[in-house]
Amino acid sequence: MRYHKPTSFADAAAIAAATTGTLRFLAGGTDVLVQMRAGMVQPDDLIDLKHIPDVDQIRQTSDGGWQIGVAVPGIVLGAHPGLTRDWPGVVEGMNLVGSTQVQGRATLAGNLCNGSPAADSVPGMIAAGARVMVTGPNGQRDMAVEHIPAGPGKTNLAKGEVISAILLPPRGRHGGDAYLRFIPRTEMDIAVVGCAISLRLDGDRITEARVALGAVAPTVILSEAAAQAIIGTNLNDAALHALAQAAEASTKPISDKRGTVEFRTEVAGVLARRTAKIAYDRAKGQGK
Repeated sequence: MRYHKPTSFADAAAIAAATTGTLRFLAGGTDVLVQMRAGMVQPDDLIDLKHIPDVDQIRQTSDGGWQIGVAVPGIVLGAHPGLTRDWPGVVEGMNLVGSTQVQGRATLAGNLCNGSPAADSVPGMIAAGARVMVTGPNGQRDMAVEHIPAGPGKTNLAKGEVISAILLPPRGRHGGDAYLRFIPRTEMDIAVVGCAISLRLDGDRITEARVALGAVAPTVILSEAAAQAIIGTNLNDAALHALAQAAEASTKPISDKRGTVEFRTEVAGVLARRTAKIAYDRAKGQGK
C-alpha cells in the first residue's frame, strides 16, 4: 500500500487521478480503517487529507452560511454554537454516528462518501440544501449533496475527484430543521428509517420545505411530494396526514433482518410527522 499525505486538494486530486488500483481517502478513518481491519478492502493507495490546511476548521461565509472542513469530527460540530443554532438537524444527525470515541474522528464528508443509504448525517445535509466543493484534475466544481450518493458504497464523483469542503446555506429568519431515526436499540445502531426536514415560515404558514428520507431506498430520497404536502399550511392535522402519506409513497425499501418493507414504509410516515413538528417548533423559536 502506498501512503500519501498531500498538502493541497489539487495535489490530492492529481495523486488520485494517477492511481490504477484500489484507492481510499483518509479524513476521519472511522469507515476505511474498520474496513481495512476487517479485510473488506485493501487499498493500493491511501491518501491522507488531514495534512491539508484548514480541513479541521468551521467558518462562516460572507453570506451567512457555513463552510465545514472535510476532517472536522462530529464532536466539534456538536460543540459549535453558531452551527448548532443555525442547523441543529444537521448536527444531531452527525451526532448519532457511532460512539463517543467514533465522534472524535467521524466526519460529514466521510459519512457521505461511504455511500450508506442509512448514513445518519446525509438526510440532514440534503434537507438543508447543503452542497459540497469538489476538487478534481480539471479544477473545482460544486455539487448538491443529494447528487453525491450513487448507491450502496458508491458515489457520483469522477476519478481523481475529492470533496474539499461542505457548504451549508444561510439559515435565514424563521427557519428550522430536525432529524429523527428509528433504531431497534437505544443507541449505537444503524438507522432502519431516518427522516430530516427543513422548513421556513411566514407567520404560522410554511413557505419552504425539504424532506429527506434515509434507509428506505438505495440512496437518500429527497421527496418533493412530501414537501409540497406541508407548504402553504400551518402544519395542522390534515397537513401532517398528507405529509405522512406522501413520505410513505416516496419510499422504495427492502425487507431484511432489520425491518420489512411494510414496517419501513409505515415508520417513514410516522417519523415525517414527528420531525416536521420539531422543525416547525424550532422555526417558531419554541424548540431546542
